[in-house]
Amino acid sequence: MLELRGVEKRYGGALAAGPLELAIGAGEVVALIGPSGGGKSTVLKLLLGLLAPEAGTVLLAGAPLRDDPAVRRRFGYVVQGGGLFPHLTAAANAALVARHLGWDRARVRARLEALAALARLPAGALERFPSELSGGQAQRVSLMRALFLDPEVLLLDEPLGALDPITRAELQDDLRAAFRALGRTVVLVTHDLAEAAYLAPRLVVLRDGRIVQDGTLEDLVRAPAEPYVSRFVHAHRALPVPPEGS
Repeated sequence: MLELRGVEKRYGGALAAGPLELAIGAGEVVALIGPSGGGKSTVLKLLLGLLAPEAGTVLLAGAPLRDDPAVRRRFGYVVQGGGLFPHLTAAANAALVARHLGWDRARVRARLEALAALARLPAGALERFPSELSGGQAQRVSLMRALFLDPEVLLLDEPLGALDPITRAELQDDLRAAFRALGRTVVLVTHDLAEAAYLAPRLVVLRDGRIVQDGTLEDLVRAPAEPYVSRFVHAHRALPVPPEGS
């Protein structure tokens, strides 16, 4: 479904990412992980076409990715922080592109109801403005907006980064259930290894704009491709559990 072939991205002549070789199958869920500044969001934007590579080719379903609105609508994109428009209600935010494309009111309402159920958005939240929503509710609306046109590919850039631990855990459960229900190709960015492994069977580790390992969590733990991968894995320590009665 998605492929990077020899892709390089430069800023001011300096190589920011690449060369990148990556192939993602239809219906596959993949997490891009690594440190801040490691190139995760850059790769996501290259896959979406928001950034153009200086070398190599980005492919969608076997064809070179084109800068075309019809092609862009084959993607759903959840940006960092959600990116909701503050002057629009949750319903208007979610249905923004559909209304621009001329969907009638009944079709919009039916899609809103279906996606609110999928995203487990509470009743009544659709009529609220972003400032009236909790962080978790706002993220659910962002997911609804990304899914509104039933895209083939869903891209999520740190979708849960600014949430408290309980809300984040609840949304992780809901996202994993949604991915399974939808059966779409999903690429998500996170720096949290536990979250990545919970949501995606396949993990792609990036460092300094290049892919250093591509595999399962077990691959990363048992057969790290380089010392950095071991350090990254071991940096995600579990909280120590105090003994009973202490």
